[in-house]
Amino acid sequence: MQVNKETTIAIPADPNDPEDFDVSVAGLERARMGRRFRILRHRLGLSQTEFAAVYGIPVANLRQYELARHMPPPAVRAYLKVIEAEPEMVRRVIAG
Repeated sequence: MQVNKETTIAIPADPNDPEDFDVSVAGLERARMGRRFRILRHRLGLSQTEFAAVYGIPVANLRQYELARHMPPPAVRAYLKVIEAEPEMVRRVIAG
């Protein structure tokens, strides 16, 4: 039986906090992915706009990933791994 990641709760809301909300397994995965993009950008000293321009990812998409609104497709997740491993090499290849 497959678990529905959108409806399975990873972190339940605090019942004493009316502004808190449940976080699904999928939401937690999106947040972790968004954090990876943000950490990498900061490590490289780039704004969202600069990162998007250098690595060819639309800035609107990057914003959605970092805000955990959308999970990047598998190809973008694979590309992120390559950028994390060799950011300068990717930059040269893209620029060339």
